[in-house]
Amino acid sequence: MCGIIGYLGDENSVPIMIEGLYRLEYRGYDSAGIAIINKNKEVIIDKIAGRVKGLENKINGSKHFSKIGIAHTRWATHGAPNDINAHPHLDCTGNFAVVHNGIIENYRALKIYLEKKGHHFNSETDTEVLAHLFEEYYKKENDLFESVRKALLKVEGTYGIAVISKFEPERIIAARKGSPLLVGRTENNEYFIASDLAAIIRYTNNIIYLDEGEIANIHKNDRLKIRNIESNIVSNKNYEKIDMELSEIEKRGYPHFMLKEINEQNFTLLNAIRGRLDYENGDVILAGLEEYRDYLRDVERIILTGCGTSWHAALLGEYLIEKLANLPVEVEYASEFRYRNPIIEDKTAVFVISQSGETADTLAALREAKKKGAKVFGICNVVGSTIARETDAGVYIHAGPEIGVASTKAFTSQVMVLILIAIMMGRWRKLSLNEGKKLVDEIEKLPRKVEDFLKQSQKIKEYVKYFDNLDNALFLGRQLNYPVALEGALKLKEISYIHAEGYPAAEMKHGPIALIDEKMPTIIIATEEDFIYDKIVSNIEEIKARKGRVIVIAVRGNKNIKELSDSVIYVPKTID
Repeated sequence: MCGIIGYLGDENSVPIMIEGLYRLEYRGYDSAGIAIINKNKEVIIDKIAGRVKGLENKINGSKHFSKIGIAHTRWATHGAPNDINAHPHLDCTGNFAVVHNGIIENYRALKIYLEKKGHHFNSETDTEVLAHLFEEYYKKENDLFESVRKALLKVEGTYGIAVISKFEPERIIAARKGSPLLVGRTENNEYFIASDLAAIIRYTNNIIYLDEGEIANIHKNDRLKIRNIESNIVSNKNYEKIDMELSEIEKRGYPHFMLKEINEQNFTLLNAIRGRLDYENGDVILAGLEEYRDYLRDVERIILTGCGTSWHAALLGEYLIEKLANLPVEVEYASEFRYRNPIIEDKTAVFVISQSGETADTLAALREAKKKGAKVFGICNVVGSTIARETDAGVYIHAGPEIGVASTKAFTSQVMVLILIAIMMGRWRKLSLNEGKKLVDEIEKLPRKVEDFLKQSQKIKEYVKYFDNLDNALFLGRQLNYPVALEGALKLKEISYIHAEGYPAAEMKHGPIALIDEKMPTIIIATEEDFIYDKIVSNIEEIKARKGRVIVIAVRGNKNIKELSDSVIYVPKTID
């Protein structure tokens, strides 16, 4: 979850970078640091384990001023979170500074090679190897761009990097492989690099996204030049204006971004369906897929792939598409997809799902599917992201910037888009006009129902107070609610660090039931109103027999469920 920001211009880079680091705090991190080149052409670094505020306090006493700098927030992968392992990292001479997102897989071999050359290392990180490698190549090349380019030819793994050197004090080199990086420019020819647009949107929304294997050579006078790792000029890059306002990534009075984004879901669901519902024909219009309408009409199998929350959305998509379109669907972990030999026939469509459009494992799955000859479609949130650019076509979820690391509004918008795809494909096949109309009419009502539900937040706080002193929880659901249970458990883990597991409710008796007691609360989704509901009630009774506490999520109007549970959270009635 590391973050990068860099600046080159006529202003003092230090406060600009500190502000950018604050805007990257949502990504999660354990240390922060900056590197600048001062008026004496010396590389100066300040870094600290802990928060950006601590770094700012440390710098305030040093009166730093520089028109060029790079900065970083780190989430530890190699080496403990301490001052030494924090980024930026220097070479032996202190003349090269680098910040890095990603993992250098062959760093041990490179480190041994460099130690034999006389290099001495201070940190436990993989990143420090890069600084020493650039130093080594500079001895031969005497050119910062070429030193970085040729060194990266020896690097295996993923990286988004930014490099500065005292030898070329008006230049930043930035490179990307598997980790997102963008370059921004103002009308005054100030340049920014960042791993996330949020870090620089206050200053510019004129952006170039670096593609895989591209290296940006940014100089105060020579402007921006981009080459690929083989040193070929990339001539097809133009700045694009990204439609995002600073206000979109501010908290707007909420104590944190996640709460803000939870409360935006009525709007984001409306954005996901806006202009896409055909009420007269009980159908859906997805302009992003229109070019491939005939292809999708004839597909015989669909593969959905994603990671984490997007994988849970894909599981819901499987239920929905199979039910409404009568098409076989497989759901794959993107992180596993590329490491096996997936079978992709001619009439298989692959959908990759990612909020950011930059998820490395999902990108790898996308490329593997294309290598196998599949048509690949994207479901993502960020316009202009790598997945949006590399897929054949796709659908944006239009959820707006999601700053909270634990996804909320993007998840529900992903699910909504999958519902739309299921209806569209269903109407080509077995879904009748009346069924389509019923679904489309109910979808139109959902944003208002979500707005109504969110008014219960204070009541929900009261219901879950007894989690305060507990370390485990179980989430259960059946059919469509099984992926929802998985997502609920994931959220509890991510946000509270309470161990939680999601299960199909029928699987509880195949092992998890042994763990049920008064210290293991169970959250059960009991919104179905068919034969499945009776089975859920049986699950609740089994838990209560073992003195387990039960929170039930049920449909409004279900009075009987109160007798069986400790607390009930009611959701508005809708189609399953």
